[in-house]
Amino acid sequence: MAYNNILVEKDGHLAILTINRPKAMNALNNETLTEIDKAYDELMEDGQTRVVIITGAEKAFVAGADIKELMEADGEKAKVISSKGNTLFRKIESCDLVSIAAVNGFALGGGCELAMACDIRIASEKAKMGQPEVNLGLIPGYGGTQRLTRLVGKGKAKELIFTADMLDARDALKVGLVEHVTEPGELMDEAKKMAKKIISKGPIAVKLAKQAINFGSETSLPDGIAFEIEKFGQVCSTEDKNEGTKAFLEKRAPEFKAK
Repeated sequence: MAYNNILVEKDGHLAILTINRPKAMNALNNETLTEIDKAYDELMEDGQTRVVIITGAEKAFVAGADIKELMEADGEKAKVISSKGNTLFRKIESCDLVSIAAVNGFALGGGCELAMACDIRIASEKAKMGQPEVNLGLIPGYGGTQRLTRLVGKGKAKELIFTADMLDARDALKVGLVEHVTEPGELMDEAKKMAKKIISKGPIAVKLAKQAINFGSETSLPDGIAFEIEKFGQVCSTEDKNEGTKAFLEKRAPEFKAK
């Protein structure tokens, strides 16, 4: 379908979703959240897409939520806004598609939260990341208090949220907020390179590994291990497992069919 605020490009098993509101620094207003949600529904249902790269148009990844909408919101409306963003980001985080955030500039507030909902984050040297909501008398509302804590630890998350400090790309790498940092002109090439590497692997295996990692990060170690055992049994019942192990023994590249 046609979108007003995002662009979606497909190339085989890869999709690139670009948030395209450059005049608003790609801020996440209600319409943009709705469009991203619909785009993910379409990508999950198309039977082809395995990896999605999310990035922003021009100088920003996403500079934050739409402040005009927040300014007009009372307590009850704010809960609706927060719930919508959290539901979408949880979908991105938990769906079978692998999401890579290519952070090309400012990723603040809702933008940082969107990046954290992705499976992997690659940042340009020009990236700036943070949760500056307290500057506006707000707190993060799209999962920032939860995912930032899980990624960088409780103390660092409190420091970043309480002070509203921004991290440059290298500092974000040091604290574990991003996995890789690249030169600005190499960002999308690096993201595509990683996407293609993931696409070349067993698709069912990647899907089940994501499920096991996500489940284990939110539960006890014994429960996580029990879940892994179930998923290991599941993946060993697939044609792809037979193909992968046979190809290894025959010293050739596997031809996975997602079966």
